[in-house]
Order: sequence, then C-alpha cells, then structure tokens
Amino acid sequence: MIEINSKKIDIWSKVGSRATFGLAILEIEKNFKDLCVITCDVSTSAGLDRFRKQKPEKYVDLGISEQNMIGVAAGLASEGHDVITTTFAPFQTLRCCEQIKVNLGYMKNKVIMVGLASGLILGTLGYTHCSIEEVGVLRSIPNISIISPADSLEVVKALIASLKYKDSVYIRLTGGAPSEVIYNKDYDFEIGKAIKIKEGKDVAIFSTGASVANSANAAKHLEKENISSSVINFHTIKPVDKAMILKEIKSKKLIVTVEEHNIIGGLASAVSEVLAEISNKPKMISLGINDQYSEGGTYNFLLKKYGLNVEGIVRRVSEEINKI
Repeated sequence: MIEINSKKIDIWSKVGSRATFGLAILEIEKNFKDLCVITCDVSTSAGLDRFRKQKPEKYVDLGISEQNMIGVAAGLASEGHDVITTTFAPFQTLRCCEQIKVNLGYMKNKVIMVGLASGLILGTLGYTHCSIEEVGVLRSIPNISIISPADSLEVVKALIASLKYKDSVYIRLTGGAPSEVIYNKDYDFEIGKAIKIKEGKDVAIFSTGASVANSANAAKHLEKENISSSVINFHTIKPVDKAMILKEIKSKKLIVTVEEHNIIGGLASAVSEVLAEISNKPKMISLGINDQYSEGGTYNFLLKKYGLNVEGIVRRVSEEINKI
C-alpha cells in the first residue's frame, strides 16, 4: 500500500499531520482507482497542492461550501467512489452536521472526513477556528467512527485503515509542525484497538491525538516522583476500546483522560460510559477544556492554560494520586 521507513517517518514528523496527509494521499491513491478528494478552498492548508496538480481528475475544490461538500461526497460514494473530504475541523464537522447525520450516517454513504487543525492549534485565529466540541457531536451519530492520530505516522495508518473500513470515518488531526514521534517504525493499527505505549502500575493515562506525546512525557516526569503510569493511545474514540479500559482499571489507583476537547462528549465521556457499568473501579479525572469556550492565544499558551502541557498533566496527576 505505502512503504513506511525511518526516512519517511522523519519527514512526516517534521512537516506535521496536515502536510503528511497530503503526502500520503499521493501514494495511497495508486491503490484506489476510484478515489476522489474533495476540499473547500484548502488545497495548500491540507498539503494537497501536488495531488491537485498531478491528479486533477481525482480532485474537486468546491470553494467555501462545506454542506455542499458532504452532499457531493455522499453522491459520489453512492456511485462506488472512495471519497475523502477535508477542510478545517470546525467547518468539516459542525457547519455541515445535518448533512453528515442524514447523508452519511442515516443513508450509510461511506466518506472519510479529515478535520484539519482540530483542538487548540489555531488559537491565534480565535475561538471560531478552534474545534473542541465536534467529537461529542459526531459520537452521537450512528455509522460514524472517529480517529484522532497520535503522530504523523498514525495519520498515514489511519487513512489506509479508514479506506478499508466499513463505515464513514472522521479523522481528527491535532497538533502542529513539527510533531513528536510516538512510533519510530511501522506497527499494527486497527480501528477500535487502543495501543499501550508505556507500562505502569499506579496510574493509567488514557490519551488521544497530539495529547499522547505530552502524556508520555508527563509519565516520564512522574516516574521521578515514584508514580508509575501506563500511557494508552486511544487513537479511536468511537468505537472506544472497552477491553483495554477494563483491563487497565483492574490494578490502577487512578484513571486519567487527556484530550484537546471539551471534557463533555469526547474521550472522557467515552471512558466514563464504560466505567458506569462497573461497580468496583478506581477514581477517574478528566483533563481537557472544562465546558467552556476556548480563549484566543498561541498553542503553547492554551495548552498551559487548560493544563494540557507536560507540567499541567504532571501537577494534576501528582495532586490526585496523593489524595488516594
């Protein structure tokens, strides 16, 4: 499908998730003769300029008309095309939510939706360009799965897996460029199967998207405080890996979810829904945006403000584990 080696992983990490998406499409399309990529005036932002020039017959730019984009995508999908749509996350999801609900969810027209720059990365453009609610909305729509890749390699793995998957998929790209490397070589990726990237005995940190890197780094700092933390990459938020959750809670004192999203509706809610059926379970805390509109500001400023940087995660976990 696509050759994965250390050189490519290095390049992908340097250019970040958005550019990696564009680079990957150039290679992936060779295996999907009926592939069609639809955008809303974001060719450059999505890293698709080369694809647009080299494969004009597989590329459609509809301008700023996101609701129309989903309608066109559903129509092409109904005729047997493999369809990928992409624009900035708020406009890929909430602006055209009705079309996603009816044309994709209800009518079961399979489309891969790629939400660019989700979470807090576009904070300098203000709240309208931050996307911190869309997972909660899309989780409630049947026949829509949701993936948030942890690094640039996982963007590639998610694209390939989604094109082979039975349902429509929303791929939520978070973080900026360069992006931290979580996986430095090829690995097995399966939609709905979380991946443990660090073992630990005291705390289980469930994280998704770009927050996985900060969670992994936080776990290293916590070791210095004699707090042993496992870190699990929940790349798939829907369907969430129930088996992994149940396995991890057996021996842990504390469960922590970390995400660039409102703590209502996202990974925290997905985990809580599983734990609600369990009688004996450890304490759980949720790190994210606490049911409010995000402020404007740089990415690092916002991560610090909402306690999602390494220092914030370490501080909160340390405080909570010492209460137990």
